[in-house]
Amino acid sequence: MTIQEILIWADEKLKPSCERPRFEAELLLAHYLQKDRTYLHAFDDREVENIEEFQKLVNRRANHEPYEYIVGEASFYDIELRVVQGVLIPRPETEILIDLVAEIIDREKINSIAEIGVGSGAISIVLARKFSDLNIVATDICDTPIKVATRNIKSFKLEDRVKVIKSNILDEVKTLIELVVSNPPYIANDFRLEKNVGEYEPKEALFGGVVGDELLKQIVLDVQSRNIKYLACEMGYDQKEPMEKFFGEIGVESYKFYKDLAGFNRGFIITFM
Repeated sequence: MTIQEILIWADEKLKPSCERPRFEAELLLAHYLQKDRTYLHAFDDREVENIEEFQKLVNRRANHEPYEYIVGEASFYDIELRVVQGVLIPRPETEILIDLVAEIIDREKINSIAEIGVGSGAISIVLARKFSDLNIVATDICDTPIKVATRNIKSFKLEDRVKVIKSNILDEVKTLIELVVSNPPYIANDFRLEKNVGEYEPKEALFGGVVGDELLKQIVLDVQSRNIKYLACEMGYDQKEPMEKFFGEIGVESYKFYKDLAGFNRGFIITFM
């Protein structure tokens, strides 16, 4: 089959599972051929070899497996990151969290931070690339993200400044920390996710407890107890009210919430006095 013919087949195959089936078909074929998408249009009469292998990729996507797991990488901010099943795929809204944290680091001349829940290493890597004097300790409780994040960190030659350790929240962090950043699990355990998320992405990185905000609250308490001045956290769109009430209960006075590009509440920044 030619490129044109196989794209027609893939487009039809992906229609039930993808919002943009033709676009994703082209992305998968470009990945398979190790070419860019412009090649597909310029040489659409070329024959595709070993077509069964490409069809396997399309079938995986048709079964709602995320594109990023199929190709083994995800685009985030200005970088490409290695991702595998067992590691949360970084989302565009987390870029907002990074920009807000970067403002604090720049303004306060911070040089030592911690990230809770390293995942692919996205947050720590982007921040370390932005600030050449920044040292980061990144934690996770699961072995797969620790392994993947460590590999990503090494690929950007940041292993001297970004250390990944296995730890529940900050339990094993022994160094002085000035700011904590986290995109923790914050979804309620019984919430039904779309198939491409619920059946493939790691539950440990998604679900935060019966209500969903239990881990968020524990992070706030842990950071407060260690006298760390700043905490920046992502949260669910419907968690502003319960978190604000919680802040009042534990005596947190200086905080602000921020929204994502869609206008939903997406996170908070606390300054502990």
